[in-house]
Amino acid sequence: MTDHPYYGQALHGPYELIDIGTLELEEGGAIPHCRLAVATHGQLNAARDNAILIPTWYSGTSKIMEQVYIGSARALDPEKYFIVIVNQIGNGLSTSPHNTPGPLGRASFPRVRIGDDVRAQHRLLTEHFGIDSLALVLGGSMGAQQTYEWAVRYPQMVKRAAPIAGTAKNTEHDFVFAETLIEAITSDPGFQNGDYAQSSDVAAGLQRHARLWTVMGWSTDFFRAGRHHALGFESMQSFVEQFMCGYFGPMDPNDLLCMAWKWQRGDVSRHTGGDLAAALGRIQAKTYVMPISHDMFFPPADCLLEQQLIPDSEFRPLDCIDGHLGLFGTDPACIDQLDANLRELLATAV
Repeated sequence: MTDHPYYGQALHGPYELIDIGTLELEEGGAIPHCRLAVATHGQLNAARDNAILIPTWYSGTSKIMEQVYIGSARALDPEKYFIVIVNQIGNGLSTSPHNTPGPLGRASFPRVRIGDDVRAQHRLLTEHFGIDSLALVLGGSMGAQQTYEWAVRYPQMVKRAAPIAGTAKNTEHDFVFAETLIEAITSDPGFQNGDYAQSSDVAAGLQRHARLWTVMGWSTDFFRAGRHHALGFESMQSFVEQFMCGYFGPMDPNDLLCMAWKWQRGDVSRHTGGDLAAALGRIQAKTYVMPISHDMFFPPADCLLEQQLIPDSEFRPLDCIDGHLGLFGTDPACIDQLDANLRELLATAV
């Protein structure tokens, strides 16, 4: 186990580390003393029916969810709801390759699937918080993958679901692109098969990784409109170097690879022998499927095909030329659309 200056309360807090015990994994093996980093907002009511769960996306932590999506008079209002943000396994705050001691740490960290995250979250909610009903589960990107997994795996517990900019089954195209993100890191000679001494040894790989995210994370319209100027950068070069490389550069490579592996293999149809329609047909939650209009990772057409298989669901695309990384809250108008949809969804009787 190594210390890492990027991960911790100073940048990402406040959160609580909760030990849920040994987590058996779908791919075999187990994580002993699996710890989930959990940030909560608001209070659980007496009926225990005002809980909202937010899982995190690739590279993201509970902090960005707090900053962009939660607030007084917002749809996700901590004065009305008990909001639980759970950092996914491998994101650097919860149990992850870089903070796991002994033989399971670093490059030897076991393979974790989206389903393992969701089972861990279920244990946390039911055993630690005493919650057996969720007013809403929502998340963006890998958070959407976890949202779908929740709605399919625990249909009676999830009353409403809002997958944002993500799919229930990862596409071949997205799998291949994620592979380039992985190769950007692992091809760096400093990676040493995951046995690097510190993340800065893989600086070149992390920079390549960030540049690939720049190409696909933002849309072509984002570049054409010079949106980087609106975000405070004089040139695209400064945007890439300061914002994109500055964001990914401090992260732990093994942590990113852990998340990328499960992102590639997100697939709720594993519950039904590969039958996606049967899996999505299990969903009982009132569901709003919300892709981002210019997303090149999870384009609206892919999300629409899945939405049409979900009972009692609606297709609510968010208009935003920023693309997938509009999830960061770079376009206030997009967040306003999202807020309006969530407010309407939460007001829907179930």
